[in-house]
Order: sequence, then C-alpha cells, then structure tokens
Amino acid sequence: MSAAAAVAVANFAKRLQGKVALITGGASGIGEETARLFARNGAKVIIADVQSESKGKNLSEEIRSESGQQTTYIQCDVTKESDVEKAVNTAVSMHGKLDIMYNNAGITGKYNTNILEIDVEDFRRVLDINLVGAFLGAKHAARVMIPKKRGSILFTSSIASVTNGGMPQGYTASKHGVVGLMHNLTVELGKHGIRVNCVSPAGVPTPTAAKAGGVDISEIQKGFYSMANLKEVNLDARDIAEAAMFLGSDESKYVSGVNLVVDGGFNLRSAMAD
Repeated sequence: MSAAAAVAVANFAKRLQGKVALITGGASGIGEETARLFARNGAKVIIADVQSESKGKNLSEEIRSESGQQTTYIQCDVTKESDVEKAVNTAVSMHGKLDIMYNNAGITGKYNTNILEIDVEDFRRVLDINLVGAFLGAKHAARVMIPKKRGSILFTSSIASVTNGGMPQGYTASKHGVVGLMHNLTVELGKHGIRVNCVSPAGVPTPTAAKAGGVDISEIQKGFYSMANLKEVNLDARDIAEAAMFLGSDESKYVSGVNLVVDGGFNLRSAMAD
C-alpha cells in the first residue's frame, strides 16, 4: 500500500476527522462516552457540563492524551442562555467552526410516577434542563451553523418518547418535547443544510441513573436486562455514543428528522409477549 493510500485508510477509519463537536452533559455517562468516542475518531471536542472544573479538566486531559485530539472543558449550566452561548462561542473561537452540537444534558428528576405526589418545582426543573437546555443549545448552534450552510444538531431523547407509562411525568413530557423540537427544527433548518436528529435510548446503566434510582449501577443493569426485549447483550453508554457518531458523521449526510431509538425493539413489545 502506498503512503498516500495508507493515510487515506487511516483518515477513513477516523469517522469524524476534522470535525468540531460540542457535547453538553459531556463529563459523565453517555456524554463522557461520546466525548471519548468522538475524539478517538478525529473530532476536536468541547465538553460542556455543570460538574466541577477540576473534574472536567482532568477528563479533557485524559481524552486528549489517549486520542491525540484537542479536547476542552467548559463549565456550562444549560438552563442559562449566557452559559450556552459562551460554550458555542468558545468552540468557534478555538476552532473556527462548529460541526456537531450534541444536546445531551438531562436529568430524570425525582423518580415518582404518581401525578398526585409530583412536586411542581421538580417538574419545572426537569423541563428546564431537558427541554429548555436543548432549545438553547440548538438556538446557538444554529446561529453559527446557518452562515456555514452545514452542521448536525443532535439531541438525547429517550425511549419515554415512544412508550407510555412507568416514567416520571416531567421526564416523559420533556423527552416528547425534545422530539417535537427536533422535528420542527428539521423543517426550519434543512434549507440551510443543517441536519437535526435525536437518539432515544432505553435504560442505560450510568451513574446518573443509579443515583436517581438510589441503587448500585450493577443493580440498574440487572433491572434493565430483565425488562429488555433483546437478550444476550447489554445496552451501555457506548451504544448510544455510536448512534450519535453515526448521526454526526458524513455517513448520515442525508438523514434528518429521525428519532433513532436504541432499545433492542423494546417499544414494540406487547404485554401479551410476557
């Protein structure tokens, strides 16, 4: 193989080579796994999260060391427009562009499915982070992508957007809202060459999920597996990161308006199948 061919093969293997990606909620769970995968595949990554600056910087340095790609951490509360605007501006000032905006930050809220017992402030907080935060990320990504006539805006929704029951009301409402936002933006931004899509995971065993359930991660995984439709495999954060990478890469250059459900067919189950 010639040297030129070897370089071409190496670049092809890095599916996000030359791209700049901003990931909210990128310091743990699905966001962290996505940041690592994006960087390994050639992307320059900006991790935006509310977690401590020391944790974020340690993570970005670790990713930079293992991938060789420039990775930056910025503290960002997605409910504050000024924070989101600053994160997007940081990406552009550092790298001259923003190719992928992954609005991943989200919370479950208090795990209560009884509407009579739900605290309205908790309901509002979940919508503020999951839905308003997603809106702000999309707004400021569009601001810098429209002049470039290209870009990919992604959201983390949930299996709660395609199933009914069993999840807190605020979480379910927010995730349905994210899909609706994605659909509207797909129509609005398509004329600017910008693609908009969602990834909707089934239950992923992450520290956030374990904290919300008040149990160990291993117990979360056992519980999700017991409910899963597809057996002999376990869903983990890497699977969601892979879906996000596909939607952010040029491999999906004509895919827009899709809610990619990563649930092993769970949403198709009937109670009669048990």
